[in-house]
Formats: sequence, structure tokens, C-alpha cells
Amino acid sequence: MRPHRFIDTASELASALDQLSTQPRYALDTEFHRERTYWPRVALLQFAWPGELVLIDPLEVDLAPLKDLMESESLAVLHAASQDLEVLELACGAAPHHLFDTQIAAGFLGMSTPSLASLHERELGVQLPKGHRLTDWLERPLRDAQLDYAAADVDRLLEIHDLLITQLEARGRLPWAEEEFEILRCRDRGPREPLEAWRKIKEARHLKGTAVSIARSVAAWRERRAAEIDQPVRFILSDIAIVAISQSAPGSPEALGKVRGVDRGMAKGSIGSQVLVAVKEGAEAEWRPPRPEKHRPDARELRPAVALVAAWVNQLARDKELDPALLATRADVEALVRGDDDARLAEGWRAEMAGGPIKRLVAGDAALAFERGSVVLEERSRRSVT
Repeated sequence: MRPHRFIDTASELASALDQLSTQPRYALDTEFHRERTYWPRVALLQFAWPGELVLIDPLEVDLAPLKDLMESESLAVLHAASQDLEVLELACGAAPHHLFDTQIAAGFLGMSTPSLASLHERELGVQLPKGHRLTDWLERPLRDAQLDYAAADVDRLLEIHDLLITQLEARGRLPWAEEEFEILRCRDRGPREPLEAWRKIKEARHLKGTAVSIARSVAAWRERRAAEIDQPVRFILSDIAIVAISQSAPGSPEALGKVRGVDRGMAKGSIGSQVLVAVKEGAEAEWRPPRPEKHRPDARELRPAVALVAAWVNQLARDKELDPALLATRADVEALVRGDDDARLAEGWRAEMAGGPIKRLVAGDAALAFERGSVVLEERSRRSVT
């Protein structure tokens, strides 16, 4: 691996950014933690470009100057960029204006959500170091082995970019990949909507009547509180506690303290008072989840069709050497079968490859058959077997 520089002063960062500003592309990765915080906390940034590799210490330097680079015409090459983009937006107020995600690109070449290590092995025949995958990147000072591990993630990423571009162009799939990069880049990464937080609580989805309204209100309070003090939501109140509170609807600190998962000391303090306010607001709101439109099938009606279509989509993806999750998730299939206006399978390359045939299948104009170990879509004979 080539030498790398550790940057922990504003002047060194300015010098590196001067060099980066002249580059048409650069490799980028971040190390961050969010196990003990609500917002991801960036711990290290790695940049590589021809002839240079730098590691930037965000605990010592202000990352605001990175904004100009992010908004420039330079292409940022990252692997599995989704969380990195969130980290960058929080750290400097911007994500790259031009993006190439090597994980997404590899999906268009038949790799199923590949790790960075597996991509290095496939494309370069090299193995990345593994020893510090679970390191504490907020620890200081960082040891040489840790820095080498971080540097390796970007050291040869531009080489992989070149190789992937060549293969995508040969298959005519570069425009497809670029479409996905742009979707990822433009995805909303703002604060989570508190009033939707209850949907992430599995047990809360089965609540009925006033209980679901209380769950929505209490989960929204928990989300806002976690963001305010920058702690994981589970540190504020457990999922089990929210469901139990919703079912019992306590009206006093004493009643709240008896609820499963609620600390009695917390119940008697200011936090307990806030929870009780949320319970009262939820009960009074009497909110209910919107019902599906009557003319649209519900999930139970869709299940047989979705299962059939999903099996064919997975087979098609394998035949076309695509990551099945990249072509369509089960939710994507369900959205198309249901007739959603924004179904991903109804637009772009997905519609061309799979959306049209799926619509014919659901309309009864095509059929699925099992042939030589594969699921095959074919013209329907309309002749009954029995």
C-alpha cells in the first residue's frame, strides 16, 4: 500500500483541498460511530487521488471547508455510500454533487451487495486487512495498524472504478448505474419524521384503537428527545415500554412506573411527565392509520401474486447477472402489482426489463412455468390442466 498522510491541522487540510480541487475524481470513505448517539459521529475521513492518500482527523479540524469540494464537478467514488453521505452532510453541510458507488455498480455486474473486501478480491485479486473492522475510531491516538486499515479502503478504489466502468460500458449498463447513483445522491437524508417512528416498532403495528394513537404519540416524543440530546432511541425508552404504555394508557406517575420496561425513578421525574403528556395527547387525538383505498387490494390479496412474481424476478436477475435486490425488492414487486403510481418497476430500465412482463403476468396474459431448474415466463395457453 502506498504511503499516506495524517491531517490534523487546518493548514494541512487547506493544502490537501487545494490539490483535490484540481482532480476530476477522488476516492472517499468515512469512519463513524452511532452506537451511542442519535446522529452519526464522524471519526475519520479518507481521500485518495493519483499520487496522494490522506486521512483527515475530524476531531481536530473543522470539516466545513470540504463543502466546496463536495459541490464541485469532481466525481466522488465511494463504496456503499448511503451512510457516508449522511455523515458528510452533517459534517460539512453537503454531499458529493457527482457520485459513483462501487457497490451499486458491482450489482449491475452480478455481485449481490458485495462488501468492499470481496470487490477487491474479485477485481484486483488482493485481500484487504481485516483486523480493525470493529475498532473504536474515536479513540486517540490511532495506531499505525488502524490508519493502514482505514487507508486501504480508498487506496485502490479508483482502480476498481476504472475496471467497473469498462465492464458496465461493455454490457450497456452504465446509464442504468448512473441512474441509481443519482437516486441515491438525491435521497432524503434529513431528520426522521417523528410521527412515523412508531412504524419501526414491530409490536406497535398490531395495536388497535386508542393504543395505536398513543404509540404514535409516545414514539414521536422519544424520537424528538433522542435527537435533542443525541442519544439512541433505545436509551430513551425501549420498544417494549412504548407498546406496554400504549396498551395500559397510564394517567399518573405511579401508574407509569408500574408499566413493563419503565424505570420507576424516571416515571416520577420530568421525563415521566413528558411521557404522560404524550400519552394524553395520543389518547385525545384518536389517530388511526389510513385505510387502504377500497379499490386497491390489501397485502393478503396480493400475497399469492407477489410470491409468484418475486420468484420470477429473482430468476430473471440471476439470468441477467444482476443483484436481485437491485432489480426489485419484494416491496417493489408488491407496489407494481398493487398499481402504485410511484412503483420503481414501472419506470426506467426496470420497467423495460421486468415491469412490462410482470403486468402481463398479473393481467393473465402470461404464465410462469418451472423448467430445468428455472422459473420461466411464457405466453399463456389459457388451457386448463384439469
